[in-house]
Amino acid sequence: MFMTELLQRIIHVLEVGTGSRMVRTLMVGMIVLTLGLCYDLREFRNFSTPEAMESAQLARNIAEGRGYVTDFVRPLSLFLVSQWNEAKDMNKAVGPDPDFGRIRQGHPDLENPPVYPLFLAGWMKVLPFHYVVEFKKAFWSEQGQFARYEPDFLIMLINQLLLLVLARQTFLLARKLFDEEVAWVSVTLVLGGEIFWEFSRAGLSTLLVMVIFMGLTQLLLHIEARAREKTSTVNELLALAVAAGVLTGVGALTRYSFGAVIVPVAVFLILFGEKERWRQGLFASAAFLVVLGSWVLRNYHTSGTPFGTAGFALVEGSGYDLQRSLHPDFAGSLRVLHMAGKLLPNLISILQNNAPQLGRSWVTMCFFAGLLMGFRSLPIRRLRYFLLMCLGTLAVAQALGRTQLSDESPVINTENLLVLVLPLILIYGAAFFFTCLDQFELPSQTQFQSLRYGAMAAFTAIMCLPLLGALCSGGTIPVAYPPYYPPDILRASGWMKKNELTMSDVPWAVAWYGHRQCVWLTLDTDDNYFAINDNFKPVQALYLTPESMDKKLYSECLYAPQASWNQFVLKTLGQGIFPARFPLRDSPSGPYAVSSGLYLTDRARWLETFQPAVTPPPDASGP
Repeated sequence: MFMTELLQRIIHVLEVGTGSRMVRTLMVGMIVLTLGLCYDLREFRNFSTPEAMESAQLARNIAEGRGYVTDFVRPLSLFLVSQWNEAKDMNKAVGPDPDFGRIRQGHPDLENPPVYPLFLAGWMKVLPFHYVVEFKKAFWSEQGQFARYEPDFLIMLINQLLLLVLARQTFLLARKLFDEEVAWVSVTLVLGGEIFWEFSRAGLSTLLVMVIFMGLTQLLLHIEARAREKTSTVNELLALAVAAGVLTGVGALTRYSFGAVIVPVAVFLILFGEKERWRQGLFASAAFLVVLGSWVLRNYHTSGTPFGTAGFALVEGSGYDLQRSLHPDFAGSLRVLHMAGKLLPNLISILQNNAPQLGRSWVTMCFFAGLLMGFRSLPIRRLRYFLLMCLGTLAVAQALGRTQLSDESPVINTENLLVLVLPLILIYGAAFFFTCLDQFELPSQTQFQSLRYGAMAAFTAIMCLPLLGALCSGGTIPVAYPPYYPPDILRASGWMKKNELTMSDVPWAVAWYGHRQCVWLTLDTDDNYFAINDNFKPVQALYLTPESMDKKLYSECLYAPQASWNQFVLKTLGQGIFPARFPLRDSPSGPYAVSSGLYLTDRARWLETFQPAVTPPPDASGP
């Protein structure tokens, strides 16, 4: 009798009590875990974006206690730091060989805001990161060949944990605004969206910024509710407004361009803050400026610029000429007309291409169609106004900040700002779907419920088809070659000492995989190259990859300027001719060959420390 009652109680708890929620949570957890394992096994590949490798090497330097210094040195950064230090020290006594560029001990990073590198540095402290290339261990290698780089994989895992946090935030916000059905469909669209998994694999700060934005959205919704219901005092609302400003500042210190969101935040508080609405907007803006200003002061103290090299993205066009220039012409580039000429065409491109294809999902069309639909709920309408303001503000910021990174990878890059609001768009898109679904009228309640569940399943399955197609395909090659082949980079960098300088067309990869200081390829092989070599620090190795070697023979090599790197590669590889004063002429061959590119040094370093040849990169015959 006792056992029968116990079983009945257990069944009751599992069906209608708290146990039903536990069972449902466990099932969802198992599904998400299975989905993650399948994606990681089939779709993982090493980092392929410069931003990911740059953030990772910076985080490693922080974790190792070296400070906020970078091994990826931009010539523009050298110019800014040296010019600023020379101006400060011109009236002071300096040594015979001053390091104005701060490149001999550790070059300060002027490109990346600090939150994401610090976040990764904490992860590197928690887990043991092994920066060696494995050729024998399972999973990291396949049939004795390199397959996966462990640190890249571990950084992907922490970004996938952020994806789970984002999914939880989406569920809670959708349930608060609408109901549980919309919440479950919304979270399914997030976890089933291929673009979210691609950003986790890419190792960028995007998912962290999304988490911050969703937290900011929840906070603004909380402020609106307390102001509308008149359950808080003026001081409490002002404190919440300050918290919103601080959170926006943290987002800006994760990605500078996110700071533009302070405009819709302040406008939202002014429009819907009820009590002391103008003071709320001012307090939020002031808190934002205080948080961001602390880092701006650091940048100014280091380089004399508020945002370092990142600030020049506003005037940077196609190509990396400004970033690679040691003597930039600011007089012609820092013009309002230049920025206006950049804004309009980029904004048109965003409206024609990026906005309609946002998230690579048809749910975006549901969202735009739903703009014509009125909601009875005041919070839903007000939050939609905030979302539209964010879309407009971020579109302008994305147009102004567009650089060559967006050309090389149109979607998966840190300049893609519209994707930051994608979780909110999915919530409103799911709500529009249910509004349309509720218009169906069937005579039988049973038929209605069956149709409803079938329609929900079909809707989510269709929207998740890109991810399902990727998982059902043959999978991707885990090595992002060309141009990145970690074994070659790590082995060649091992010939260099810790304090020696390399020059490369992929300096972010040498800094991350090779763990060596590397300066970006200068604009020419003559004046700019020797300006660094003679005035800042000797360049003792040159590593060129398909990034700069795969050029058009006729238009980009034969008719390139004589001092260009295209001419250098053509004459060096084709004729064995070096420029007259060029000091790097020794290249490894035979068992020492670097099969992923051209490697030149000042002496035969590979004979000093023998390292056997590694397996060649996939589909590469070497230079």
